[in-house]
Amino acid sequence: MKISKLILLSLLFIGCKTEKKEVKPAAEKTYTLVEKIANAHGFKAWKNVGELRFTFNVDRDSSHFERSWIWDIDNNQVTSMTQNDTVTYQRSQRDSIAHAINGGFINDKFWLLAPFNLVWDKGNYTYEHHENEVAPLSKKPMHKLTIVYGSEGGYTPGDAYDFFFGDDFLIKEWVYRKENQPEASLVTTWEDYIEKGGLQIAQTHTNEEGFTLFFTNLEVKKK
Repeated sequence: MKISKLILLSLLFIGCKTEKKEVKPAAEKTYTLVEKIANAHGFKAWKNVGELRFTFNVDRDSSHFERSWIWDIDNNQVTSMTQNDTVTYQRSQRDSIAHAINGGFINDKFWLLAPFNLVWDKGNYTYEHHENEVAPLSKKPMHKLTIVYGSEGGYTPGDAYDFFFGDDFLIKEWVYRKENQPEASLVTTWEDYIEKGGLQIAQTHTNEEGFTLFFTNLEVKKK
């Protein structure tokens, strides 16, 4: 009887060892189109950014315009620097002067980080995606993403943007259409990409009409 009990216990022990549950690998996250575009431009690294500095420049014909920004992201504080003045304000607490300055910040930041706004502004716009569309400047076939903002809220409600990008999801050209009108208000390239703190930033936007918008003094400080 003792031998039988030992054999039975041994069989039970062996059975316990062989009945291991199979561990299934975690399912990979499926990204939407706008997330793929944002990620191609370094959106996953944004959570590590504590401060962003840049100078926004525009050359048109013989004129030059510029203004610089310091964005303290953790404290949601912005410093505007122009030839005439330096102003620091909290984005959540703005008087009429700061509100006007913040409009410039929103514009300049959008040019710098428009791919990220595709995620940040989700729900505030509708979009359509088409393949093999001819890009307006290069005349090359590309993907085309059209977004149209809602008619209420924001500084420029109802505006539309056509993003042209390749299979790598990096934006190559875009079209701005004020209030979603059929005609283009402005068409420029996205070029001269540089990596800063994990972000992929297009430093230069230009067209054949003598317009050049570019960024200098780019600094990305991590938390």
